[in-house]
Amino acid sequence: MMERKRTDCPALPPGWKKEEVIRKSGLSAGKSDVYYYSPSGKKFRSKPQLSRYLGNTVDLGCFDFRTGKMMPGKLQKNKQRLRHDPLSMSKLFWEKRLKGLRSSDITEEVLRTMDLPKGLQSVGPDSSDDTLLSAIASALHMSSSPITGQTSVAAEKNPAIWLNTSQPLCKAFTVTDEHIREQELKVHQARRSLEDALMADGLARAAENTRELSQGKTA
Repeated sequence: MMERKRTDCPALPPGWKKEEVIRKSGLSAGKSDVYYYSPSGKKFRSKPQLSRYLGNTVDLGCFDFRTGKMMPGKLQKNKQRLRHDPLSMSKLFWEKRLKGLRSSDITEEVLRTMDLPKGLQSVGPDSSDDTLLSAIASALHMSSSPITGQTSVAAEKNPAIWLNTSQPLCKAFTVTDEHIREQELKVHQARRSLEDALMADGLARAAENTRELSQGKTA
C-alpha cells in the first residue's frame, strides 16, 4: 500500500504540482518517492528531467528536489567552498591529468574505449569522451549518491564557479527504464558468452587430459 500526497509547488511556475508517495508496507515502509507534474500532467522523476524541460525559464541550481523549495543558502555555501578551497578546485579538473592515457592488454595492444551514449555531453573546457568516461567511473566508485551530471544551467556558462564537485563534468542526464533494460540485456549476453567460453575451455582441458592418459597407458 502507498499513500499519495499532491500539493502545489510555489518554487516552480504556476500550475506545477509536487507528489510525495509514501510506502506503507514491505521492507521500504516509511520511505517516500517524490515526483513533479507539469500543468499539462507530464510526470518528472528527477531534477535533471526538470532542468531539461524547463530550460532557461527557471534556474534550478538551488532547487531541492525532495522538499520542492529553493535553497539559496546551500548554493552560496557551495560557491564559497569552490572559491576558497584550492583542493576542491583541483578535483574539478583532475581528469585532465588522465588525458592521453590508454589501457592495454598483456600484449600491449591498446584496448578499444567505450562508445558513450549521445545523451552524455561534457561540460567544461577541452573535454573529451575519454576524460568524461573516467569522471563518471570515478563518481560511481567514490560516491553513494545518484549520478545526475551538472543540473545547473549556469555550469555550462561558467563552470569554474557553478560546477557541482560531487558530480562528473557532463550535462544533466536521466537513466530511463529502457536504458536499464538494454544494459541488463547486454550483461546477460556477456555472462552467457563468458559461460560458453568457460565451458569450451573446460571441455578442451578435459579432452587434453584424456589424450594424455591414453598415451601414457599405451606407452
